Amino acid sequence: MSTAILTGLPPVGSSLEADLRSLGFDVRVADGAAAVAATLAALPTGDRVALVDHRFVGHVHSLRLALTDPRFPAAAVHGAVTARPEARPALLRAASAADGRYADALVGAQPAAPSWSVPVLPDALAAGLEAEGIAVHRPDLGVLVADVPADGPARTRAQEAVAATDDEAVRLRSAVKSRDGFFTTFCISPYSRYIARWCARRGFTPNQVTTASLLTALIAAACAATGTRPGFVAAGLLLIASFVLDCTDGQLARYSLQYSTLGAWLDATFDRAKEYAYYAGLALGAARGGDDVWALALGAMVLQTCRHVVDFSFNEANHDATANTSPTAALSGRLDSVGWTVWARRMIILPIGERWALIAVLTALTTPRIVFVVLLIGCALAACYTTAGRVLRSVTRRARRTDRAAQALYDLADSGPIAEAVSRFARVKGAATAPVLALAGVLFLVPLVWKPFGSPLTLIGAAVYAVFAGLAVAAPLKGPLDWLVPPVFRAAEYVTILALAARSDAPGALPAAFGLVAAVAYHHYDTVYRIRGGTGAPPHWLVRMIGGHEGRVLAVTVAAVLWQGRGFTIALTALAAAIALAVLIESVRFWVSAGAPAVHDETGEPA
Repeated sequence: MSTAILTGLPPVGSSLEADLRSLGFDVRVADGAAAVAATLAALPTGDRVALVDHRFVGHVHSLRLALTDPRFPAAAVHGAVTARPEARPALLRAASAADGRYADALVGAQPAAPSWSVPVLPDALAAGLEAEGIAVHRPDLGVLVADVPADGPARTRAQEAVAATDDEAVRLRSAVKSRDGFFTTFCISPYSRYIARWCARRGFTPNQVTTASLLTALIAAACAATGTRPGFVAAGLLLIASFVLDCTDGQLARYSLQYSTLGAWLDATFDRAKEYAYYAGLALGAARGGDDVWALALGAMVLQTCRHVVDFSFNEANHDATANTSPTAALSGRLDSVGWTVWARRMIILPIGERWALIAVLTALTTPRIVFVVLLIGCALAACYTTAGRVLRSVTRRARRTDRAAQALYDLADSGPIAEAVSRFARVKGAATAPVLALAGVLFLVPLVWKPFGSPLTLIGAAVYAVFAGLAVAAPLKGPLDWLVPPVFRAAEYVTILALAARSDAPGALPAAFGLVAAVAYHHYDTVYRIRGGTGAPPHWLVRMIGGHEGRVLAVTVAAVLWQGRGFTIALTALAAAIALAVLIESVRFWVSAGAPAVHDETGEPA
């Protein structure tokens, strides 16, 4: 239950109490600062509390943004402040310390003519929270009004400003991400926002819409798996419908401020699950028609996952870097002033909207093989463009990276017991050493491609790779290009699995490899979103249990040497099942019960 405390009776004709009740608050009136402190102390400690000046004039959506967003421990606008349970003690101390200047706000003192000279207590308490180190979120209201007028004429002007702006239109417009791709912005969001409002008015939650989007995508994958032209057409249409719902769940969360830890996790992981399940459906459909495209499907998943790792690693490396400027970034900023270049650059990187539209149209009109070939070419060009830009920014900027960034990159590297043992005893120096060592290790995996399948020499290459993997992370990853280390390791591991499965000629090896990469990729995405939420990487025991990237490369290579034919397929399947089981159990436990922060993507998919 949430409680809103007014500093006095609102003036006659004010809708403030009704507005607060419409937002789900139980409204109480307190007699000045001392009564506010007493009321605060008497409320249950697990409740959210808001304090609102009785003279407040503003839009209902201003109060909604300030007082009901669950992502922040404290928030405020002019005339109103709120605190979640973790910030309640600081709010109570600030209220107890308020002086007698606020004692004039009496419950029964001329409500038709409020005392304009009384200071704004909620603003003082917000400042008190900040003085105690509590981060107070102050939402950007834009054209919305949130004011405590200084006199009668000012109140009239504020009321006229409220009447002049339709806050529902503002609320609906702000439900759309501030930065998104061309297809999403112009082809989906103009109507999906109204679907979001329809869902909100009928009590649907973002998690329910997210689940509906997943189910729709899975049905689309099943239609693609039929291998028939009607099935492919239905799959393309359903994939677009799934994407509409995918946009709607985030817009519903922003429209109704229904953010949650579980919702953030579902939104982040279901997007990948939907896309990769659809790849599998296309591969199954092609197989029904006599065309084996599992290698292409796995290649598309590998490429897309590696693109994401490039983005995540680069962003984490520069998350809190100081002196973080470069001529390349400055040029990008200048290009942003030329409108068409913004959209062109967003389309070049094939974000999720453009990518899914491309997949859906090609599925309906062509064959799965053409879908994957075009997708691989497009994503490869996008990967070259984004990676080249990030490399240029990194080598031209003079940034000092923090211990937090170095730890994040180490966690993203996903080093297992072998690499850890090597790094513990190695002595490595040099700003560019880490990515060079990582790439050098990859060279020793090349024999996996040209040596006969199952050759014992491939074991030597995998073992040397594991050693170089440890050397690459032996020193803190603070160099300008050290963010390349995690994507190099991801590409090495995934491509090794793909290459061995493709060259084995074992029945079912490529589908089993697809499942193995999917399980490992889930673990890597889970790591990313834990780090973004500020909770750190998955527990060390889990990383060690599933071997780390170098351990898995070695394990798959050993399986290729020891078993041929169906034995290799069984080994891949067993490894995929074991990793998926361990990772999913720990991941679900963490996101459902660990109380991690609700980190939602407000700027669009990075790749």
